[in-house]
Amino acid sequence: MKIWLDGGLRDAHSANVSVLDHGLTVGDGVFETVKTTNGTPFALTRHLHRLTSSARGLGLPEPDLDEVRRACEAVVAANPMPYGRLRITYTGGLSPLGSDRGEATPTLVVAVGEATRRPDTTSVVTVPWTRNERGAIAGLKTTSYAENVVALARARQQAATEALFPNTHGLLCEGTGTNVFVVLDGELHTPPLSSGCLAGITRALVLEWTGARETELPMEALERAEEIFVTSSLRDVQAVARLDGRTLPGAPGPVTAKAMRVFDERSAADVDP
Repeated sequence: MKIWLDGGLRDAHSANVSVLDHGLTVGDGVFETVKTTNGTPFALTRHLHRLTSSARGLGLPEPDLDEVRRACEAVVAANPMPYGRLRITYTGGLSPLGSDRGEATPTLVVAVGEATRRPDTTSVVTVPWTRNERGAIAGLKTTSYAENVVALARARQQAATEALFPNTHGLLCEGTGTNVFVVLDGELHTPPLSSGCLAGITRALVLEWTGARETELPMEALERAEEIFVTSSLRDVQAVARLDGRTLPGAPGPVTAKAMRVFDERSAADVDP
C-alpha cells in the first residue's frame, strides 16, 4: 500500500507520524472519508470544502486543496481497487504534550483501503448519550471520535451496525458516522444542522435530489416512523429494517426505495456533483 504523507507517496511501513503529533495526543485534527469506484472519488469537491470548513472551525490553517487533490489522485492511482474508502486526515502537527498547539505545520495523510458495498438494509440502535449541539466542535468532522467508538461498540453488541444519538434537548440528531432520515405520514424528514449533526455530503445530496425537509424531530419520531434510512459516503442510502427491538416490515419502503434509486442514478451521472 502507498500512502501520502506530507508531500509524497510512501510505503505503508515507512509512512510514520510522530508520537507527538497533536492529532494523536489530543485528537486535534479533521478528516474526510470519500468513496472511490474504479479509482474515481465521488463528490470530492464537496468533501474538500467540508475539510476546509472543519479545519477553520478548529482553528487549524486552511489546507492547501491543490495539494490534497494531488495526494488523492496519487494515492488512488498507486492503489487500484474496484471500490475503496479514501481517507484524508489533517492534523495540528508536532505540538507539546498538552492542548496548546506547537509551531509546526499541519500533518496531511491520505490513504485508501478496500471497502465492500453495503447491503440494502441494516439494523440500528439508539443510545443514551447525547450530542452537544452547542459544543465547540459541533458539526465539525474531527478526529475526536472516541464517543463514536463507544456508541458503535454498543451497537455491535446488539447486532446492529449503527447507533443514533439525541442532542441535549432530546431531539433526534445523527448516527456515529451517518445522518438519519425518517418518513412520517408519507413525507421525508431529516434533522436540521442546528440539531448538532454533521453536514453530511450524502445528506445534502439527498435533500437536493428528493425534496426532503429539515425538521426538528423528537427521538420518539423514530418509534412512529413508517420508514427510516441512514446516509453516509460509504452507505449511500441504506434502509433501516430494525430499530432497537422494532422491526420495520418491508424495508426498504417505497419512499426509501425511491431515494435509493434517485441517489444511484444521479451519482452515476455526475461523480462530482
